[in-house]
Amino acid sequence: MAEKEESRKKDQANAKRDYLERHTANDDGEMLTTNQGVKVNDDHNSLKAGERGPTLLEDFHMREKITHFDHERIPERIVHARGSAAHGYFELKESMSEYTSAHFLQTPGTRTPVFVRFSTVAGSRGSTDLARDVRGFATKFYTEEGVYDLVGNNMPVFFIQDAMKFPDLIHAVKPEPDSEMPQAASAHDTFWDFVSLTPETLHNVFWAMSDRGIPRSYRMMEGFGIHTFRLVNKEGKSVFVKFHWKPVLGVHSVVWDEAQKISGMDPDFHRRDLWEAIENGNYPQYDFGVQIVPEEDEHKFNFDLLDPTKLLPEELVPVKIIGRMTLNRNPDNFFAETEQVAFHPGHVVPGIDFTNDPLLQGRLFSYTDTQLIRLGGPNFHEIPINRSVSPIHNNQRDGYMRQTINRGKSSYNPNTTEGGYPLQAKASEGGFVSHRERIDAHKVRARSESFIDHFSQPAMFYHSQSQPEKNHIISALRFELGMVKDEAIRKRVVSLLYMIDQSLADKVAMGLGLTAEAPDKITNHNVPADADPNDYQSPKKNPDVESSQALSMANTRKDTIETRMIAVLAADGVDDDSLMKMKKALEEEGAMVKIVAPRVGKIKTAAGNELMADKSLLNAASVLFDAVYIPAGIKSMMALKEEHKAIHFLDEAYTHCKAIAADGDGVDLWRESAAGKKEAMADKDEKTAVLHGVLLNQKPSEFIKAIAQHRFWDREKVPA
Repeated sequence: MAEKEESRKKDQANAKRDYLERHTANDDGEMLTTNQGVKVNDDHNSLKAGERGPTLLEDFHMREKITHFDHERIPERIVHARGSAAHGYFELKESMSEYTSAHFLQTPGTRTPVFVRFSTVAGSRGSTDLARDVRGFATKFYTEEGVYDLVGNNMPVFFIQDAMKFPDLIHAVKPEPDSEMPQAASAHDTFWDFVSLTPETLHNVFWAMSDRGIPRSYRMMEGFGIHTFRLVNKEGKSVFVKFHWKPVLGVHSVVWDEAQKISGMDPDFHRRDLWEAIENGNYPQYDFGVQIVPEEDEHKFNFDLLDPTKLLPEELVPVKIIGRMTLNRNPDNFFAETEQVAFHPGHVVPGIDFTNDPLLQGRLFSYTDTQLIRLGGPNFHEIPINRSVSPIHNNQRDGYMRQTINRGKSSYNPNTTEGGYPLQAKASEGGFVSHRERIDAHKVRARSESFIDHFSQPAMFYHSQSQPEKNHIISALRFELGMVKDEAIRKRVVSLLYMIDQSLADKVAMGLGLTAEAPDKITNHNVPADADPNDYQSPKKNPDVESSQALSMANTRKDTIETRMIAVLAADGVDDDSLMKMKKALEEEGAMVKIVAPRVGKIKTAAGNELMADKSLLNAASVLFDAVYIPAGIKSMMALKEEHKAIHFLDEAYTHCKAIAADGDGVDLWRESAAGKKEAMADKDEKTAVLHGVLLNQKPSEFIKAIAQHRFWDREKVPA
């Protein structure tokens, strides 16, 4: 019996080994194939009508690859799973009738309802809001002519040029499949391996490694349409257009150490910030702008307008502000609205059309395909949050979750049984007519030579940054690459950085224990199997502009403290006049003032009044606030002096370069902190201290000016 059992186990083990040998993918020498076993010649470029032409529907390999990718997860989104949203309206300020026939862009004063969803890209629904990541910025316009979706990000470029590579990009940045780690993070081998072999990713990598990758708030974050689209007017004349959202409060971020700590204190930080701002009547607002390029100027730049890894510098084509969006209502139900909303770049209205951007062309297929599995079938347009406000009449019927009850016997066109209805609409009646673009090209899997330069614009972006922003990029790259285990990957990335800026590469390499060296040859790995790699070398051209002010957050708006969260450290015995005078001044400027006390509940002021503490040192930290104020009051100061968390609160706020103010006895508490002692040793006079963001016994107006500056970066240690 024992021998039989041993023999049975041996047979099972052999069978399992044979099975694994037959079914394990990526063995040495295997050729890439489709799911039908057809060997793939080019896994990098979609099939197009000419190198710069539209992607063809017959591209079975791209459709299979993206279809499989779109259906990999249920029910949450594969990307942009972690999101927050709000209702509002868009109001047109300047007519665009010269450029487009879109009805909602014709008459100044026209208000169009909108629903906007903000999101992270890489993490799951349960991940933190403060991951270093690209942020989604998707807007659904409920226009009189139908739904229009502007599906963008908080960065104007994307990692890849062709939709064929999207599954590869996301597979690389998602948790590694063997360990399912790390969550919502790009700091691991597979992502940087992909980057090191795909130079086209570098521009977006620089944006993600900059402070744009860790925004202060969705309300202080830009949005971009990414792609170049077309506007078409009533005469059929077309222009190229890029779309921009610019936050009225300015563009601001947190620092990396702060982001990590916020993730621990409040992983819903951005979600809560958006919700509470709207509930408090502090409605987020964004100016809507366009960059218009006439068709005859399509090829006047040193980059290709159809390349989604490139931006159009505002120095070449200024952003024209044409309207403003206001978000004024939170969703009634997160699942029904925020989770079930379905965006699609292909949802356009007459007067807005597509270009042959190969990433956009793939997205036009991918988004509908994704909704079919995520929302259970083809009727996702009937979910209330997705419904058009204009009437729907067509011959589409049945399917999962159908809600419309169609009357009559005909569901085809043409027909006589229903008098021919619904009828086709003429262009003069608002019917959508695609732009008449002449196409005369061979079917090829290739990319235009105008897409090959992957270094000029990352260099432009880096050189546009202020010195503190450059320091943050260096630190971010050191952190990310420091988490990469394979030294060969780190070396390849550093060699690519060398092509962008030698000083940058040297500093990153120093932090990694490497030496920055120029690569022998920069080759684009996204080439067909039988192509000559030398034909795909990635040169560095002269950029159209060396640097752009619009790309640095140092140049954003810094004259308002509206909705900024200010912590007031107070305990029993706090001076009434000191606290209330500052609180009143801050709130009159639109700031949100929160009293942080040693414990939850009420505190008693020096005059015997009772105040309710908004937070306690047990559940609050400086990372949740934009600035800190310490009012006068000897008893309050003495009580806080015994709280090590109060001292840490001040030191941490100082480390993160925030404005700090103290009055009277509160100055003594400040001087108990390590930061306060450091400042005292520096022997700064009052004027210098104000410029440095630490205000002792100053007027409230000076503190307000300091908060508006957002951060005082001169406190930071410069990377070696």
